[in-house]
Amino acid sequence: MHKAAFRNKFATVFEHSAWVADAVYDTGIDKLLEDADSLSERFASVFMASSPERQLTTLRAHPELACALSDPDQLTPDSALEQAGAGLDQCSEAELAEFRRLNDSYSEKFGYPFIIAVKGRDRHQVLGLFRMRLKNDAVMEYQTALYQVCQIARFRIGDILNSRHRD
Repeated sequence: MHKAAFRNKFATVFEHSAWVADAVYDTGIDKLLEDADSLSERFASVFMASSPERQLTTLRAHPELACALSDPDQLTPDSALEQAGAGLDQCSEAELAEFRRLNDSYSEKFGYPFIIAVKGRDRHQVLGLFRMRLKNDAVMEYQTALYQVCQIARFRIGDILNSRHRD
């Protein structure tokens, strides 16, 4: 697969950070396209080995949770599907108000949006984890956010490769 085709297919794995796909391709992808776990590990290792500045830029590229009700343009298609899958597009007024309050508190405390791989979770679980993680210190939360970004990428890579096998 040529680099442009690889980039086109995997550019959205890390939110608004196509540079990760480019860097993964440059490491050599050989048989990685046949195995979602191996490809996910390569993406994660490239991202985790990048500079803190690049990592932070990627963290800051993520949308706020439950923002689709007030600003749907803030979401990429992947994020919209993921958040809808967790029911974040169906929040009650009280839940939406809590998400807004938590989003503001989190961004103020850590300097980037709260990031969680929502696949397989519902909005009540997400809210509970949001409340808990807001109590973390900066170092612990930064590491947790990096891990969550890699989890999101793992799910997206699996979806991309699984859809290719169905074509």
